[in-house]
Amino acid sequence: MIDHEHDLALLREATDRLTRAVAALAEPAVAEPSRLPGWTRGHVLAHLARNADALVNVLSGRPMYASAEARDADIAAGAARPLAAHLDDLRATARRFAETAARPADWSRTVTLRNGVTDSASRVPFRRLIEVELHHVDLGTGYELEDLPAEFTVREIGFLADRFAGHPGLPALLIADEEGRTWRTGRPDGPRTRIAGPAPALLGWLAGRRDGAALDAGGASVPVPPPL
Repeated sequence: MIDHEHDLALLREATDRLTRAVAALAEPAVAEPSRLPGWTRGHVLAHLARNADALVNVLSGRPMYASAEARDADIAAGAARPLAAHLDDLRATARRFAETAARPADWSRTVTLRNGVTDSASRVPFRRLIEVELHHVDLGTGYELEDLPAEFTVREIGFLADRFAGHPGLPALLIADEEGRTWRTGRPDGPRTRIAGPAPALLGWLAGRRDGAALDAGGASVPVPPPL
């Protein structure tokens, strides 16, 4: 069962880690490349702030973004701001999300995200946690996949395995980490290839942050997961 209050507590901790890391940056670092192709660190920070507001919209029954074009334009417009402006925006939007999530609500209701995707409202805090944790890594400031909390890493592997379950672009797979946890994903038919490795490497591969070179596919090639 999803515990949104637990996830909100994890989100507060992750947001604190992120804002401390951003506050420690030198001013020129904002304009330097992030680990996401074509995006500076400023783009990542602007996206994180706008995503918080977008999820406030979701919890409030409004469209997540006015349009895909508006989303991209807002990120581009905010990317070049000074570090202090990014920090103020991150903190203010995180506070708005926390305040919205604290209001009494039916957390079992279905909400609509981007591209018509629907989910339980109770999963929205975890979706925001995904954004904060993975994009913290994307900033390239020393916070790595191996630094992610173990609980988050295991849950995000499961989340992505569920997301890719039945996907025609991924063969039938059995994913296994070093603790013996397993997840099934990919096409439901055909022989199931076992992909094994440390949990952070599995997460990086599924999330498109690593190439799978550290994983063992029993002599087979490690497939490339579909883009998120």
